[in-house]
Amino acid sequence: MIQEIQQSIDYIQKQYTSQPQFGIILGTGLGALVREIEIEHTISYEDIPHFPVSTVESHSGKLIFGQLGGKQVVAMQGRFHFYEG
Repeated sequence: MIQEIQQSIDYIQKQYTSQPQFGIILGTGLGALVREIEIEHTISYEDIPHFPVSTVESHSGKLIFGQLGGKQVVAMQGRFHFYEG
């Protein structure tokens, strides 16, 4: 399992090299916040090795990297749930 997590990390770091200062989970109540982020890069969950994929229809399933309020952020646009595997 540790090896799979490391493979996920390695993939994400190859796609986006800046270091986010904050992480945000954009569930149903915070979904609109993505419009405030100055998006620099997006990665679909399905492209990340061993990364869970959201099956909820309204959850986009993307990592959003960019600037928000002058801070470097990564946002999960759509979250996955424990019952989704």
